[in-house]
Amino acid sequence: MQQKQITFNEKLRRAALAQYAIFKSGPDKDYDQLTFLAAEICEVPVAKINIIGKEEVWNKSVYGTKVYSVPRNNSFCEESINSGKEILILNKPQNPKIFARAEGIYDKDYQFFAGVPLFNKQGYAIAVFSVFDTRPRELKPNQIESLKALANQSMKLFEARRQTIKLHHVQRSLKQKYRELEKFASLVSHDIKSPLANIISLTELLKAENENKFNEETKEYLNFLVDSSYSLRNYVDGILSFYRSDHILEKDYEDVDLRELLKGVVDLYAISEDIVIHYPKEGKLHNVNKAALTQVFMNLISNSLKYNKKDLRKVEFRFRESDRYYHFEVEDNGDGIPPEKIEKAFELFTTLEVNDRYGNPGTGIGLATVKKHIENMQGKIEVESTPGKGSNFKFRIKRL
Repeated sequence: MQQKQITFNEKLRRAALAQYAIFKSGPDKDYDQLTFLAAEICEVPVAKINIIGKEEVWNKSVYGTKVYSVPRNNSFCEESINSGKEILILNKPQNPKIFARAEGIYDKDYQFFAGVPLFNKQGYAIAVFSVFDTRPRELKPNQIESLKALANQSMKLFEARRQTIKLHHVQRSLKQKYRELEKFASLVSHDIKSPLANIISLTELLKAENENKFNEETKEYLNFLVDSSYSLRNYVDGILSFYRSDHILEKDYEDVDLRELLKGVVDLYAISEDIVIHYPKEGKLHNVNKAALTQVFMNLISNSLKYNKKDLRKVEFRFRESDRYYHFEVEDNGDGIPPEKIEKAFELFTTLEVNDRYGNPGTGIGLATVKKHIENMQGKIEVESTPGKGSNFKFRIKRL
């Protein structure tokens, strides 16, 4: 009965070890520093961080020797994890049988061993932090405590590694789910946009062919149908754009001339004589996500021009830099945002319930996309606005 319990525990121990993905892993300076300190503090020639596998003891870090694997059976580490002690200290004169069983396993005739088992939170021994010497010796009390402390730090590194692995698994899972969601959104948008295009074209055709047959009320209904179809199409395009925007965040970072970037963005719009744009005198940005920043300015400029019913539309860009951030302002003389709606302006699918200068309603997606990009660039955005006078969008992104 006892043997079955031991076998069951060993399976659980190996399952716990697998969570760390550390057995036969690559070199790591963090562990090497710990074994170096252990050897120096304990004044011994050899220190190891020993990972206990199924049939072998593999050394994650070694100081003072080049042997990276020994058989588990009859090893000092096997004795250590089975001892039930917080630290197992062995000298050959006092423990001749243990050293006799271990004869031939190691590369040197060790006569001293001290090992601290490393247990996970469930109590399973993952590894042993150990020091060796070729002559019998004793450890001072401060050396014993130091060895325990170093062993504890080693286990914390193991746990940090395990958490990182879990995080990577979660990230991969989320990316897969996001790809599936994006594919779904793309398919849905296509399935919605196709009939919408038919509705729009057929309605326009119906209006044209029956221009003199329909009364004003019927014509108004048809116009409403067309306008609603266009609004729904814009809404679908906005949703798809929002979900695809994460791809922009994966673009490479590069140096950017701000004036050139802004002029390139403005050139995308039909700038007429009733529009005045003021650019910052200079601005050199280093190591920024140009694609994401371009998308931010495109949305802000588009809003500044669309939600402005004045005869002369103005947009002014400002820029400054501090030790940690690049700071930007996009100020316009547009319609402005009511104070009670400013807080919700950046929420996804939240509209201000107003139409732009062309009579089109908003989708509530543009500013949400802006906020997402800025926050992913470790920044923040806020807006100061006065209805009828204009808005000033102020944001910053982290300097890298």
